[in-house]
Amino acid sequence: MIDWPEILRRSRQGNPTPPRVVSRSEAEWRSLLSPEQFEVMRLKATERPFSSAMCSRFEPGLYACAGCGEVLFDAGSKFDSGTGWPSFSQPVGDAVVSCVGDETGGRQRIEVLCNVCQSHLGHVFPDGPGPDGLRYCINALALQRVAAASVAADDDRNPAEGSGVEQAVFGGGCFWCTEALFARVPGVLQVVSGYAGGHTVDPDYDQVCSGRSGHAEVVQVSFDPSRIGYADLLALHLATHDPTTRDRQGADHGTQYRSIILTGSERQQALAHEALRKAAPLFDAPIVTEIRTLKAFYPAEAQHQDYYRRNAEGRYCQLVIKPKLEKLQAVLADG
Repeated sequence: MIDWPEILRRSRQGNPTPPRVVSRSEAEWRSLLSPEQFEVMRLKATERPFSSAMCSRFEPGLYACAGCGEVLFDAGSKFDSGTGWPSFSQPVGDAVVSCVGDETGGRQRIEVLCNVCQSHLGHVFPDGPGPDGLRYCINALALQRVAAASVAADDDRNPAEGSGVEQAVFGGGCFWCTEALFARVPGVLQVVSGYAGGHTVDPDYDQVCSGRSGHAEVVQVSFDPSRIGYADLLALHLATHDPTTRDRQGADHGTQYRSIILTGSERQQALAHEALRKAAPLFDAPIVTEIRTLKAFYPAEAQHQDYYRRNAEGRYCQLVIKPKLEKLQAVLADG
C-alpha cells in the first residue's frame, strides 16, 4: 500500500508561500486559455496519454506554467516514464508548486498545482528516479517550453529571473498605454495589465480608481533576457512616460496613475535605482518614480487586457496611445 503522507513529505512541497500571486476570474481564464487548457488547468481534467510531442522531447530548456509564466521545471529533471505524460523528478524550487491530497474518482492521489496561479498541473507519484524517487506527472497542456537555461533551486531571485523567462512590473499612467508600449518591444513575450503596489487583496478596477486600494495600474512584462535585459526595459519605461509628475500622466490624475517600478529581487532593485540615477540628467524636474518590492500582482479584468489592439480606432487610443507608440518607435530606432 502506498504511504501517501510519506510521499507528500518527500515532495517537500506541501503548501509553501508562493513567490508571487496571480489571480484571475473564470471569464479571464477562459479568455486566456484554450478550451482544452481550461479543462485541464482550471477544471482538473487529464489530457489523453501520448497526445503531446512534449513527452519525447528532452533538449535543454525550461518549462513554465501556461497560465502565469512561472518557471516550474528544468529539462534536466525530465525523464521518459513511458506513461504518456511529461515527467519530471523535481521542480526548479521549493515554492513554485504545491502538493495537496486528491481523492476524486475514488482514488487517493497527490495533486500538483502551480503555486502562483493555483492551476492544476498533474499528480506526483512514488515511482521516479532520484533525488527523492518521485515522478511529477504533468499535463503538457499546462506547460510552455521556454529558452534553454538552468535555474538553481536555492537561488534567492525571482524563480523566472536569469532563466528563459524573466518578469518586470512597471506603472506609468493608464495601463492601456503601458501595455501597448511594451507589447511592441522586441524580446517581450507577454504583457498583462493589472494592479500592484497597494494593500487591497484582489482589487477590481473601481476600487483601484477610488484610490482607497493603494494600488497603481501596472503591467507585468514577461521577457526573454537573451534578447532584452531588465536594464533596457527600465530605460524604455522611463523614456516613454513622464517620471517627474506625481500621481499624474497627462490628463489622468490619481495615485493609481503614479510612476512606479515594482522589483522582484535585490538585483532588480539595484538596477532600478541605477536607472533612475542615469535618467535624472535627462529631465528638467526631479524624478518621482517609486521603487518598491513587489508583494503581489493582480491581473486586471478581461476588458482591460490587450486594449489597444482591440480598440485601436477609438478616440483615446488615437489621441493618447498612438503618439506614445510613435515615440517608442523613435526610441527603439535610436538604439
